Amino acid sequence: MSSLRVAVVQYSPEFGAKEQNLRRIDSITSSIDADVIVLPELCNTGYFFLDRKEVASEAETGDGRTAQLMRSIAQRRNAIVVAGFAEQAGTSLFNSTLVIVPEDSQNYVYRKIHLFYREQNCFDIGDSGFFVVRDERRDLRLGPMICYDWRFPESARALTLLGADLIACPSNLVTDAWHKVMPARAIENKIYLAVANRAGSEHRAGEELRFKGQSAIYAYNGEALATAAPDKDEVLYADIQPAQTRDKSFNAFNDVLSDRRPEYYVRLCTVDSK
Repeated sequence: MSSLRVAVVQYSPEFGAKEQNLRRIDSITSSIDADVIVLPELCNTGYFFLDRKEVASEAETGDGRTAQLMRSIAQRRNAIVVAGFAEQAGTSLFNSTLVIVPEDSQNYVYRKIHLFYREQNCFDIGDSGFFVVRDERRDLRLGPMICYDWRFPESARALTLLGADLIACPSNLVTDAWHKVMPARAIENKIYLAVANRAGSEHRAGEELRFKGQSAIYAYNGEALATAAPDKDEVLYADIQPAQTRDKSFNAFNDVLSDRRPEYYVRLCTVDSK
């Protein structure tokens, strides 16, 4: 059974310094040897936008400067690249993630559905829906989600039902609950999960957001295959075997997908005791 190497880049962009950030990403990735490279959420701009005007001044289309660099990295490193960016689409602004397969001319863009904290003042709710990119050459089915999507089990389950072997989750995490929940998402879906967080902090308008680092790659049994420190930039590596996720059974009788009973999940009711 063939294996793939996943690289997760824990890197801290400087807010408002896009060109500097892109140069740094280019430098960090120049020596990465992996089949998949995952970068953090909004890795080209930094995270802590205060309003839509600020986002609009930095946002790009899905084939703009950032996408061009990510495609160059994908082709030079012969790797799928997953990277968060601020996207402009007409009058809409999205917290988005690129998925670029070096042999495929299409730039796949996932637009974040679940907006966290002040993102609600800055971005539109994503309209791409969840999807899975199927790379036949690497025999990988990759599904993207972004940061706060983790808190909703429907996000990872939707990607699993679409056939994902690996969920790539660019993030800017500022809480701690995800340390418990991300392994659960891996176990309940029998899926690999790569979380690319950032470290450091951003100060805006008298408020500080401190990012928790500790990026991780989880196996489909919830085991952490690789973890990063909380407070520095680094690259994590782990080897995965995507085909092992496709049999969703965990014993001779039970299967995490075929045992589902969705016809009952929507029939919610309260029964009064007598």
